Amino acid sequence: MHTLLQIPVLGIGIEEFVYLALASLAGGAFGAYLGALPAFVFTGFLTFTGELLAYLQSGVNGVLSGVDPGSIAIGVTGSLGFGAMFGPHVSFAGGVAASAYMGKKYPELEPSGWDLHPGKVLTEAYDTAKLDIIGVGALFGFIGWLLVAILGGLGLPADNVAVSVFTTAFIARLAFGYPLIGKPAGDSYFDVSPFERGDERPVENGDGEPVADGGVMRMDTGVWLGHQYKWGPVAVLGVVGGAIGAYLWIFTGTFFLGYGISAMSLLFLTLGVAKIPVTHHITLLGSVGGAVAAEIASGEIAATAGTEVAVIALIGGIVFGTISALLGEVSERLFYAHSGTHVDPPAVAIAATMVIVYVLYALNVTAASGYLGL
Repeated sequence: MHTLLQIPVLGIGIEEFVYLALASLAGGAFGAYLGALPAFVFTGFLTFTGELLAYLQSGVNGVLSGVDPGSIAIGVTGSLGFGAMFGPHVSFAGGVAASAYMGKKYPELEPSGWDLHPGKVLTEAYDTAKLDIIGVGALFGFIGWLLVAILGGLGLPADNVAVSVFTTAFIARLAFGYPLIGKPAGDSYFDVSPFERGDERPVENGDGEPVADGGVMRMDTGVWLGHQYKWGPVAVLGVVGGAIGAYLWIFTGTFFLGYGISAMSLLFLTLGVAKIPVTHHITLLGSVGGAVAAEIASGEIAATAGTEVAVIALIGGIVFGTISALLGEVSERLFYAHSGTHVDPPAVAIAATMVIVYVLYALNVTAASGYLGL
């Protein structure tokens, strides 16, 4: 049976819309059940699998007749890793929104020893009997998928998944009564000295705003990662992660293998291993930066290991990885530290750095647009 009705902008039929909408509702609920960070780790495993398949399938062409190289990999990475059920704009975003709602409605569910607002919890799996929390996750999974579908339908030349991840986080703040950005406890939004001193203040659990009497003692400034916020070490992490991303791109030709590895490494963070760095925004842009630098140097979006172009690609990966790392820290200090919920610094960094990639492409500095596919 052929579909006659199509939804404007989205460019899909009613049946496909219903199918994907139901998948996104389930994916958002999945994120609420597992917690945002465990759900994202699952995304990492799917992405790694898809990109590994892409690399392995790159040798299929001309060997097996009737096989489209990359078709299986695209199905895993695109439809699963970044798809309507397990993509970070769905499952991770659903978990983030569920925690924001929990912080307002059930602050007593926060983990033992948690000193930030409970709306920032990313690692907790919530009681399956709390169907309102699960419902919030499902709803925001759908919103996250719909945003990506709309932005893609409009042809926005951006990382629409990353844009959706931080947009739904801001929507959750507004929906559940949190300050959109919050007020800094220090001299400016970039001042994290209250965190370094261990300053606390009484706040209302519901919205994280200071109160004169009563309330719950919380950190004055809620730094995202206590082991990953100082400018110098963050820049060094950008250098290393960017080089790793570029190296993986040079060797495999895939953009998201480093991203998948970085996301999988967060399994250790969910298991309580302290001070695991968060690097997926760095390795991803390291891979993209490698491609951009290689194209500028040689006119081709490719590099052979051990050549001059490969050296330039590594340097490009380092540059873009460092930019993304530092933009992540900027985002943390502006959008995360002073309100009561999670707005994802890596998502903001990825979206912002890919804008730089688009600008370079639009100005004809390079013909490489990374995974934007322009």
